[in-house]
Amino acid sequence: MLISTALVMLMTPALALFYGGLVRSKNVLSIIMQSFIALGVITLIWLLYGYSLAFSPSILSIGGYGLIGSLDWAGVRNVGMAPHAVYCPTVPHRLFMLYQCMFAIITPALISGAFAERMKFKTYLVFVVLWATLVYCPVAHWVWSENGWLRKIGSLDFAGGTVVHMTSGFTALAAAIMVGPRRGFPRQAFIPHNLVLTLLGVGLLWMGWFGFNGGSAIGSGQLAVVAFLATHCAAAGGALSWTCYDWLLKDRPTLLGAGSGAVAGLVAVTPASGFVGPLSGFAIGVAAGVLCAYVVTWRARRGIDDALDAFGVHGVGGTLGALLTGVFASAYLNPAIAGNEGLIHGGFRLLIVQFLAVIVTLVYTLVVSWVILKVLDLTMGLRVAHDDEEMGLDLTQHGEAAYSS
Repeated sequence: MLISTALVMLMTPALALFYGGLVRSKNVLSIIMQSFIALGVITLIWLLYGYSLAFSPSILSIGGYGLIGSLDWAGVRNVGMAPHAVYCPTVPHRLFMLYQCMFAIITPALISGAFAERMKFKTYLVFVVLWATLVYCPVAHWVWSENGWLRKIGSLDFAGGTVVHMTSGFTALAAAIMVGPRRGFPRQAFIPHNLVLTLLGVGLLWMGWFGFNGGSAIGSGQLAVVAFLATHCAAAGGALSWTCYDWLLKDRPTLLGAGSGAVAGLVAVTPASGFVGPLSGFAIGVAAGVLCAYVVTWRARRGIDDALDAFGVHGVGGTLGALLTGVFASAYLNPAIAGNEGLIHGGFRLLIVQFLAVIVTLVYTLVVSWVILKVLDLTMGLRVAHDDEEMGLDLTQHGEAAYSS
């Protein structure tokens, strides 16, 4: 678990590299900073009250179906070295808390790709605090808390398809619309300034995802192997299918397509990874590569400037993965879900429950995120000035330049 925690922590700077290569050279440091600062901001929130809201016994529930945690574990009070019977029966509770902190850190960082090159940094900081409190923590409680209402009705999310990727992806869609497109979009081509940097980020994300999904087994036994193998196969399937999609539509394979496909596959297998075998994982990755590639193209035609495709990859990929969990989940691989298997194993109820979880997560995320963004726009302003955007956010927001010439 210590290694898995470190691997998930590595994913945030890996995301910074991935995003950093995709923006123009005048905005590299700004997008990297938006990822990196989440390590500080979310860690503080998580220690003070975030973990308690997400995982402590529910303070608000309906008929025993929990909606939000209490503050009993605020300041990591009552979170000690003894294992927790439900969350982490074989590792210290405090280690589980830190592991979940890494998930909470990367989730708002994912959103930053939607408004890359045009959002005020100070507004972003306030947004991260509000969003983690009002969106991430409640949804995490529903899905992962021992008496969260989605968990209790049988919804499955092994490592964060709904909690991490759907929430960040659909918030990204709301943010891209609210902030508005970059100057010159869609007439101007915004060319990634360094795809080598991006691919380094992809490679590190791929590696970190083994801790993200494999570590969610909360142990190093057979279940971790199931998740580890499905994760790798999905990434491979996504990389191949997006590459083929580009080859067919653009007459040539692209490095960006291969990297984006790998990430799409990793996103989609996240909720399913502890419940599916390697072939199912590969199929999930293939489906994600094709669907996400299509949505990215569709989004651009609709004039929505989700600059780094956070919605197309994470929102769509997370939704697809959550639904396909309801198709492929196997009790043979994970006996804990006996009687709650996927469609191809004779279960139909799980698919219905997964669909409900998707709809609820989507609607709640869009509504609350839109309200947060609207309030911030009216009070602080979301977008930098026109001249600042033209000069680049590295200089105007941070007083630094990534390159000397």
